[in-house]
Amino acid sequence: MAETKTTAKATSAKATPAAKTARVAKAAPVAKAAAATATVKAAPTKTATPKSAPATKATAASTGARVRVTQIGSHIRRRPDQQATLVGLGLNKMHRSRELEDTPSVRGMIRKVAHLVKVEV
Repeated sequence: MAETKTTAKATSAKATPAAKTARVAKAAPVAKAAAATATVKAAPTKTATPKSAPATKATAASTGARVRVTQIGSHIRRRPDQQATLVGLGLNKMHRSRELEDTPSVRGMIRKVAHLVKVEV
């Protein structure tokens, strides 16, 4: 069985140069025909339209509301997402405090680790 594999490899390795050029010659007209039929489209041009300023809501961040968050619980033996949330709030050690903007995203983070932090408005 090993002899048949070696003979098959030997015959494929001894391809003649004429056979190689015949394969290339067959593929070349197809590539030329495909290139000839391809059309080039112009890129669409963008028109500069003046954009109006989006209507902004009066958020807590724009009014300057702040919230003070103090870590009162350890991050040890907590889920990795809760540890990452504490880091996102800027807390990494017990009894450290940060004063953050009172935004919905910060409120959501505080809600996630409410059992580990104390909040002062």
